[in-house]
Amino acid sequence: MTPDKDPTTYSLITYGWVMGIAALGGFANYIRRVKAKQAQKFSIMEVLGELVVSGFTGLITFWFCEAAGIDLLYTAVTVGISGHMGGRAIVLFEDALKRRIGGKNES
Repeated sequence: MTPDKDPTTYSLITYGWVMGIAALGGFANYIRRVKAKQAQKFSIMEVLGELVVSGFTGLITFWFCEAAGIDLLYTAVTVGISGHMGGRAIVLFEDALKRRIGGKNES
């Protein structure tokens, strides 16, 4: 791993925008689900859960994009979309990793 790709060398500002964009994507997904009556009108625990999963997904997406050398604007778009996808994005990453290392999907 080169020093410029070490996760400990990114600034707090970088991690802030990554988590912020991912969280906005997760919050937008929560609002969409409320409007579609797929979620309660307002639940702080559900919102917090959505933000945590979205933030984690956005962070993983950011590291993936950085490792792949993807342009920062595309990275920002991808982080926002994966934040909106939340757990669904994690499943897609998991499936891709299984294919990459030769494992079989359980589904």
